[in-house]
Amino acid sequence: MITNIFCGLLLLSALSCGNNNTDATKKVFNINLDQNLTSLDPAFARNQNALWMINQIFNGLVQIDSNLNSVPCIAKSWKVSDDGLHYTFQLRNDVFFHDDPIFKNGKGRKVVASDFTYSFYRLIDPKVASSGGWIFADKVKDIHNFKALNDSTFQITLIKPFPAFINLLAAQYCSVVPEEVVEHYGKDFRSHPIGTGPFKFRYWKEDEILVLLKNEHYWEKQVNQRLPFLDAVKVSFISDKQSAFMNFLKKELDFFDKADGSYRDDILTKSGKITSKYKGQFQIRKGPYLCTEYIGILVDTTKDIVKHSPLRIKKVRQAINYAIDRPKLIKYLRNSIGVPATAGFVPLGMPGFDSTAVKGYHYNPEKAEKLLAEAGFPNGKNMPEITLSTSTTYKDLIEFVQSELHAVGINAKVDVSPNASLRDMMSKNAVNFFRGSWIADYPDAENYLAVFYSHNKVPNGPNYTGYFNADFDRLFEKSYYESDAKKRFLLYQEMDRMVIEHANMVPLYYDQSLIMTQNNISGYQMNAQNLMILKTVIKR
Repeated sequence: MITNIFCGLLLLSALSCGNNNTDATKKVFNINLDQNLTSLDPAFARNQNALWMINQIFNGLVQIDSNLNSVPCIAKSWKVSDDGLHYTFQLRNDVFFHDDPIFKNGKGRKVVASDFTYSFYRLIDPKVASSGGWIFADKVKDIHNFKALNDSTFQITLIKPFPAFINLLAAQYCSVVPEEVVEHYGKDFRSHPIGTGPFKFRYWKEDEILVLLKNEHYWEKQVNQRLPFLDAVKVSFISDKQSAFMNFLKKELDFFDKADGSYRDDILTKSGKITSKYKGQFQIRKGPYLCTEYIGILVDTTKDIVKHSPLRIKKVRQAINYAIDRPKLIKYLRNSIGVPATAGFVPLGMPGFDSTAVKGYHYNPEKAEKLLAEAGFPNGKNMPEITLSTSTTYKDLIEFVQSELHAVGINAKVDVSPNASLRDMMSKNAVNFFRGSWIADYPDAENYLAVFYSHNKVPNGPNYTGYFNADFDRLFEKSYYESDAKKRFLLYQEMDRMVIEHANMVPLYYDQSLIMTQNNISGYQMNAQNLMILKTVIKR
């Protein structure tokens, strides 16, 4: 262990300190992650930090571009059968795994179709217990649904059509791994990852440092120049965000994301512009992030907590939607990071999003008061107190909502619980008014509308509001058989309108990602999935 640490320190010294002319030219991209990585194995890519690093080390059949289109990666082309069940991929012949002693002569071998059979079955293999099992769980039966027709042709056969399947395959869970290496290292593959990506694993001391080096044999090019442009990526793990931000200001970090509440006002004006204090010191960019922050309302009247709650009345739920000044919330509590959710549950940035086709709720306290009166509660009179459940992180946001409701006569009490406890209560339909967020697993609106499909009611799925609408279910199932994206978007919009009209949730805002980079950094491509892509980054 001491030897490994010493080697890692020597490596960092060679890359970062520049003790000779050659080393001084090395381009090292320095970032910080505020939490330690749980794993570098794609089968366990279940949080953002892991996703970010796994995306540097591994590739899949397809990848997303900055506009969330699924484009070729290791698969250079593919065909989908007319019935939507068979996906046949033609693989590139110039993609190689990173070098490792397990390979013959220590040299990484070429990726072949059977590698995908192995990698995909790992996700549903009960012995592996991958957190990515949901990717294929209801779409294939067993390993026989994955076939290597020859070394360069790979085929997947689905049980039923799923038009968003290509987008789903862009998930980091679907990265290719080499069987002999995974089987050799076993559970230690989490800290000995071998992939095909633009960077190769070099060193990881948990909670302290991670080093990735340039893959000199990487197959992708940009303008006839081999990627990546960086020589290395160095990751620190400083949990205190303010301390990490100070390191960014000292130019010890090249990249910083999120403006935490403790120092957000120091960086951003209420209008979302960089403050005069830091103007010109670094670059700051905002972009869509496929995340809808919302308040859910349980509407399943078979539940005891719903039977006598005023929230069972649709006009009360609609009044709540009209009572909240979303632009004010975003400006003063989030320094204009986010976009008011005045369309549907499907967020801005998602392919097919159309605020003219799905019209939500704008701030209209007079309309809210009118609806309350129609529901039998003029000025909130005789309306029982309702409890709004949240986690500590969002207490200020929910207290703002509480004050907005109070202004129209709705008496709400805020109940604060640890995030894990709140999620547990939501998954048991034990709370009927709660703050939630939904982050896209893949860039297709089906991922959002599945939240309201009746077959996804808890405990089997994420239908935390207990929504049921037979017409919605029919359209949802119909969308699986619609291969034309534009026609499918129309079905999605119709479903979104149904949910909005029923008002079983209150969309608050569509989130935005915010990144800061030093002035000598270029080529960082933002995307609405907030996926870190470093292969095109240039450091001058």
